[in-house]
Amino acid sequence: MISIQLPDGSKREFPGPVTVADVAASIGAGLAKAALAGRVGQGEAARLVDTSYRIEADTQLAIVTEKDADGLDIIRHSTAHLLAYAVKELFPEAQVTIGPTIEDGFYYDFSYKRPFTPEDLAAIEKKMAELAKKDEKVERKVLPRDEAVSYFKGLGEHYKAEIIESIPADQDVSLYSEGGFTDLCRGPHVPSTGKLKHFKLMKVAGAYWRGDHRNEQLQRVYGTAWTSKEDLQQYLTRLEEAEKRDHRKLGRELDLFHIDDHAPGVVFWHPKGWTVWQAVEQYMRQVYRDNGYQEVKGPQIIDKTLWEKTGHWDKYRENMFTTESEKRDYALKPMNCPGHILIYNQGIKSYRDLPIRYGEFGQCHRNEPTGGLHGIMRVRGFTQDDGHIFCTEDQILDECVAFTALLQKVYKDFGFTDIIYKVATRPEKRIGSDESWDKAEQALMASLQATNSEFQIAPGDGAFYGPKIEYTLKDALGRHWQCGTIQVDFSMPERLGAEYVTEASDRKHPVMLHRAILGSLERFIGILIEQHAGALPVWLAPVQAVVLNITDAQADYARDVAAALAKAGIRTKLDTRNEKITYKIREHALQKVPYFVVLGDKEREAGTVAVRARGNQDLGVMPLHALVDVIGQAIAERR
Repeated sequence: MISIQLPDGSKREFPGPVTVADVAASIGAGLAKAALAGRVGQGEAARLVDTSYRIEADTQLAIVTEKDADGLDIIRHSTAHLLAYAVKELFPEAQVTIGPTIEDGFYYDFSYKRPFTPEDLAAIEKKMAELAKKDEKVERKVLPRDEAVSYFKGLGEHYKAEIIESIPADQDVSLYSEGGFTDLCRGPHVPSTGKLKHFKLMKVAGAYWRGDHRNEQLQRVYGTAWTSKEDLQQYLTRLEEAEKRDHRKLGRELDLFHIDDHAPGVVFWHPKGWTVWQAVEQYMRQVYRDNGYQEVKGPQIIDKTLWEKTGHWDKYRENMFTTESEKRDYALKPMNCPGHILIYNQGIKSYRDLPIRYGEFGQCHRNEPTGGLHGIMRVRGFTQDDGHIFCTEDQILDECVAFTALLQKVYKDFGFTDIIYKVATRPEKRIGSDESWDKAEQALMASLQATNSEFQIAPGDGAFYGPKIEYTLKDALGRHWQCGTIQVDFSMPERLGAEYVTEASDRKHPVMLHRAILGSLERFIGILIEQHAGALPVWLAPVQAVVLNITDAQADYARDVAAALAKAGIRTKLDTRNEKITYKIREHALQKVPYFVVLGDKEREAGTVAVRARGNQDLGVMPLHALVDVIGQAIAERR
């Protein structure tokens, strides 16, 4: 007898080996129809298997349906194979390569003699729907590696054969077939193509074979798949909204910045965009001052010997921009931490001096691949709101608690209240004593508990030198952006000789806390632009008020009003052009200006102003000082 324990604790017994599908059918016809796969085993040892998988010993089993997160991933992976099946049906000469799942969907890379067109994409999607409607059974078989290589070479699928040849010779490989199409895959897959109903192909992009630019450029077809028509439509609607909010598009329309081929991956900030930058930077500078940070500034170019001591030269060399002068090798700094230790090392430090908190708006450069660059979100030259805290082990807890509380306040001021917290704990290969790791991990968790923040544990994901917290923002469209972090480092201070004099008058290495709230300012401003769809809060808006006259008769009064607003510290634009007032209002509305000050004869004669707020809100007529108060309060409250 074979005993199968189900998630609810109940057990089912069978006289002999049984498939996952058989177990589902024994529970009920509805579950049998809904079953996509099975999860066999317990805890971390559990693994996903096909519904055709034969269970031959007592075990635990969960039936996976579309309601499970694993179920959605299986649907997406199976749809990637359906895509390859359709391409081979329509374009037999195309060669298939790989087709993994990604966030919200999947892609598949193909080698073909010409680029796929939008018309091709529509035809492929139509063919996918036809194949899915056939409800063809998806079957798994296992072959020895060399036999599988011969099989795909016989089909002319040289990329597939090359992938399999990289697998050790003594291993078997699994293949999945549906209709006339067979593909290499670990699985699991849906039982039949009829389970794949709600999908859409999105776009075609270039991708190098094995990610190496020296290899052939393939065609990467992206798609998305969901468990219901409603979920698919909601996703497509989110994409439409995301396109409207795209920071690259808004950056052009609002005249904030541009990226130029003369300096790929580096931002050219226009006056309005630099105004936003300065608002963010000056806010963070005040945060430094209010929380005991001393602002410092390190050099851009540092001798390679420093990077050798920290280990970056060996492990990060390909991502560093280097130069040479007088037979010495230098690198543009990819991070600020070593420079902060060199600043710390100037002069003797006592335990009474700790904690010492350094903050820097440090400009860094990293040699990111061109294909990975994305507007101001992913660049080669960026500025971090970087900070490092030098403290004793006993001070880690207090510093982490204070940092988490500070980060939450900053995010709230920028309009983000939905934060995801993750604590990455000790990896197998690490430095430092277990006692130190215990203190560090407990301090990070306690800092989150002290602020009533629920968090996830990422076992083993810490750096070799210490654990960390990752702080991830959730934006208006539900997208996740990992921005803030605090990392506990036992290693770098020792490597670079940082010390302090203890109460017992001996020498000890301080603990170094690497921390950032916004992360890259460029990226964070891009997130802000998309979060607010370009309509930045008043305190961040590059132009906070625009003064508009109706006719030339109010031009002098308009100049006086604009000057008074500017004197009050309000970023003001004056528009006295001889255009219709409706035209001027519409034009500045497209620029997402928060306040419109409209002046006619009545306002000039009474010394008042007529005010409209963004979103076509009529605030009425008021004295100028009242408007200053209204805007001033919005700025002060960061609304």
